[in-house]
Amino acid sequence: MKDILYYNELYDIYGGLLTEKQRQYFEDYYFDNLSFSEIASNYDVSRNNAFKQIHNIISKLIEYEEILQLKSKKDKIYKIIEKAPDNIKKEIEEIL
Repeated sequence: MKDILYYNELYDIYGGLLTEKQRQYFEDYYFDNLSFSEIASNYDVSRNNAFKQIHNIISKLIEYEEILQLKSKKDKIYKIIEKAPDNIKKEIEEIL
């Protein structure tokens, strides 16, 4: 379950860097809970191909995070915000 949340967060940040087809595969699997067999049927590919596509997409998202570290930086910012006084916290959250 932790992995799914992590991948979804990465997708929220880096999804725009994926191709349309990659985004659709990801959304079919993680948002619509389709099985590899269902995805394969929808795109007229093998189940193994659908599995590989999802695996490659996840690898790309992880690679983007390793290079850009946007999620890591975002998490650090939110930890700092939690410690901030309420008036400052509200102003920062409105910006983000």
